[in-house]
Amino acid sequence: MIKNLKNVFDHGKAFIAFITAGDPDLESTKEFILTMEKAGADLIEIGIPFSDPIAEGPVIQEADIRALSSGTTTDRIFDMVLELREKTDMPLVFMGYLNPVFHYGYEKFFARCGKAGISGIIIPDLPYEEKGECLGIARSHGVEVISMIAPTSEERIRTIASEAEGFLYVVSSLGVTGVRSEIKTDLASILEAIRKATDVPAAVGFGINTPDQAKKIAALSDGVIVGSAIVRIIAERGREAGPYIAEYVTSMKDAIKDL
Repeated sequence: MIKNLKNVFDHGKAFIAFITAGDPDLESTKEFILTMEKAGADLIEIGIPFSDPIAEGPVIQEADIRALSSGTTTDRIFDMVLELREKTDMPLVFMGYLNPVFHYGYEKFFARCGKAGISGIIIPDLPYEEKGECLGIARSHGVEVISMIAPTSEERIRTIASEAEGFLYVVSSLGVTGVRSEIKTDLASILEAIRKATDVPAAVGFGINTPDQAKKIAALSDGVIVGSAIVRIIAERGREAGPYIAEYVTSMKDAIKDL
């Protein structure tokens, strides 16, 4: 039974891992997802590679290029997820840009998400004001549209949080994704504003890459999201990245599990 996204946060702080589908190939992606589940990841974000990923830093941009060059398509990603479902019922969400979803067709895309057991989707370039464009169709297939909250005005944070579903993706810093040595945003104030507006869990992403960072941010939030650090291991190790990903995910989950 695939968990509701909110249930991911029922047993302590959640570790959410991101991986680019098809980097270096889809068979490896499937293997790495199962590896991360075994190492303690509570939820996996599967990135749909796109030629113009405006919210991503160079690490994930390059992963998207490698994935597209290996012949990764949205159809093949759905096939890979269906194969995964033969081995795991862990919660999975897509992270993808609006253009590929729109061109695939909202009804067709979310129908396939529902059949593949995709619990939610994060669309970084979908403005909150235009969320309704695909919200109803997504919900009709059991897919939650996850809202992102950036360091911005408290009034806007309350507005977005009050209508959130699944969980809230809190962006730690302005700019694009990527490893950062320090997170300087006043996350405590943002998370306080969120909690005044909703009981939907809030996880923080963008820039988190060390166990120490994960521990500090998880102490404030309901979970942490890590992408570039994992994608960088894959860039360095290719198809042999599995043991290195397992070691990294275990270290990050261990840092937050007793909070």
